[in-house]
Amino acid sequence: MNRLASERSPYLLQHAANPVDWYPWSDEAFARSRHENKPIFLSVGYSTCHWCHVMEHESFEHAAVAAVLNEHFVSIKVDREERPDVDRVYMAFVQATTGSGGWPMSVWLTPDLKPFYGGTYFPPSSRWGRPGFVDILQEIARVWREEQAKVLRSADALTAQLCGAERATPAAGMPGRDALARTVLQFSQSFDPRHGGFGDAPKFPRPSELLFLLREYARAGGDNAARDMVLATLRAMALGGMRDHIGGGFHRYSVDAAWRVPHFEKMLYDQAQLVLAYLEGALASGDAFYMEVAEDTLRYVMREMTDQAGGFYSAEDADSVPPEHASEPNAHKSEGAFYLWRAGDVDQLFGADAAAVRVVKKRFGIQPDGNAPSDPQQEFTGKNLLYVAAGIDELAGSGDEATIVDLLTRARLTLFQARVGRPRPHLDDKVLTAWNGLMIAAFAKVARAVRALGPDGLGAGQPYLDAARRAAAFIEQRMWNADTRTLLRRYREGHAEIDAYAEDYAYLIFGLVELFQADPDPRWLSWAVALQRRQDELFSDQGNGGWFSTTGRDPSVLLRMKEDYDGAEPSASSVSVLNLLALSHLVDERAWPDRIERTLRSFGARLEQTGRAVPMMAAALSTFIAGPRQIVIVGEDRAPFERALALRYLPFTVTLSVGGEQQRALAPHLPLVAAMRPVDGRAAAYVCRNFSCLAPATTVSELEDRLRDSS
Repeated sequence: MNRLASERSPYLLQHAANPVDWYPWSDEAFARSRHENKPIFLSVGYSTCHWCHVMEHESFEHAAVAAVLNEHFVSIKVDREERPDVDRVYMAFVQATTGSGGWPMSVWLTPDLKPFYGGTYFPPSSRWGRPGFVDILQEIARVWREEQAKVLRSADALTAQLCGAERATPAAGMPGRDALARTVLQFSQSFDPRHGGFGDAPKFPRPSELLFLLREYARAGGDNAARDMVLATLRAMALGGMRDHIGGGFHRYSVDAAWRVPHFEKMLYDQAQLVLAYLEGALASGDAFYMEVAEDTLRYVMREMTDQAGGFYSAEDADSVPPEHASEPNAHKSEGAFYLWRAGDVDQLFGADAAAVRVVKKRFGIQPDGNAPSDPQQEFTGKNLLYVAAGIDELAGSGDEATIVDLLTRARLTLFQARVGRPRPHLDDKVLTAWNGLMIAAFAKVARAVRALGPDGLGAGQPYLDAARRAAAFIEQRMWNADTRTLLRRYREGHAEIDAYAEDYAYLIFGLVELFQADPDPRWLSWAVALQRRQDELFSDQGNGGWFSTTGRDPSVLLRMKEDYDGAEPSASSVSVLNLLALSHLVDERAWPDRIERTLRSFGARLEQTGRAVPMMAAALSTFIAGPRQIVIVGEDRAPFERALALRYLPFTVTLSVGGEQQRALAPHLPLVAAMRPVDGRAAAYVCRNFSCLAPATTVSELEDRLRDSS
């Protein structure tokens, strides 16, 4: 076992038995590099990364490759999910020098940590037009030995370029409605009208772009084009192979344009953001299909990705041992093995029920010889990737659709139970603060909607609200020190470690603001405010606006970066503007409105020119222009108001529904809310903007009038 055996990262532990003399990112590794004058080989990935597994199996597990690394380099492994600060610096370098990026990321550094060569996955020997890993190692070792001065000059120059790009002063103009219209146009120009989604294959779910388009639909007065792009994309993902139709949840991305062939890993941040997008799609359309998908995804997270104490795990792997090889020791894992089905599997499970065999095969597109339209690694031969190939009406024909729905419900359970016996994919069981914040928001928002609309009244949605509360309490008790105002990023096996980054604060605050609206306990609001003030102290760019990703205190991280791209995870600055837009209409903090405007100005050029790159910041701008408002419902019989609001899409509204005891508890925190009263003993709804409220409404029709007056 190498040094990684003493680490807690699941990714680093996966490499603990490699013959490579791995170090974690540490002063010990840097000192050895300087002392022996050896370049550093930095390998960055994460535990559920398919191509990381491939490179490990092909290269890092082999003694011959390890011998070259051990002789000529100091080798360092980094888990990008634990150390996004390190990952971002060198990913910026790789993208700048190669035009693309991804994981595993392979970068060679000087002893003072400056990069001079990099890429992503390298095969062990030259193939597919890619140079072989061993060839690269030997050539870099030769160049370092014979032309070291040249390498050092190049590394200095490249690092200076990266620093210059980060320090560039942004334009200071406040973007307006035209920027939002151009951003919608950019999405419409790249929209795939046949399959949904944007751009060509591979297609990645990027929920922030869907949330932006829905906000523009709401803000711009009901332009259905923006909404319809979202609904088509959500439906295509839900019906395609991207979704796990047996166990729930979504896979990472689609290899093809039609969302049929997924890359099978499941990430917590995808589940959280997609739940939010499906919920908002349901509210914007009135179509219960989208809400069903959101709830099904939450049930998957509760069942498979939740710690007993309430925290949410990070991910499930794409790879697992095929069922037919389950009894073999050291059997080779393959991608998607847990999720694939042969036609014979269905025959065996439902053989006594010919109708079930016919319906299941037709529903999920199961073919005798397999149904994969593409098979990049030849792993799907003879197997089927489940997708919705036929609708209920088609399956029922002239028969009873309810009978088909019941049959499919029972068949799904049968398939699920059969799949339980298969070797499961690896579970990355670390708890990350940032991703938990997103998941708390998703559970809380769905809980609020289901509670208002459900037949059980206030009892509906309780499991979702409980899940959000437990996760928030988990983070508060294990990863937040109120005395020192210190938030930590990662928890695993009883240990919380690594100082939190800006996104940890931003995402957690987002979750707490949503939780406070579902459960108006002053505990959540007070904590959100404390976190926001601490985030501002540690990460705010006082000069240009926005928030840096790091504090800048770690000398081993070359750049103090400020993300200006909303990718699979939105940037801390984008989420923070949305947080402040909500918080500043609850708490009178003078610094926050100015911070909102300075951040929007600092992203002005980005929003004006390439808003598609920052859809969450564009959503924040849409919210800023629309003007957030607050709805407070007080009294005992609040259900009619809650139900009426739950049926409307109100993305720019902070809503609180509080009884007398809750109001009294909120008095020290929200005096305006505490002062609101029912009218003539009847529940009342107050619509407010900037701490100024319209006359209270005592009927749903009056509330509708107040909403129109406040628009």
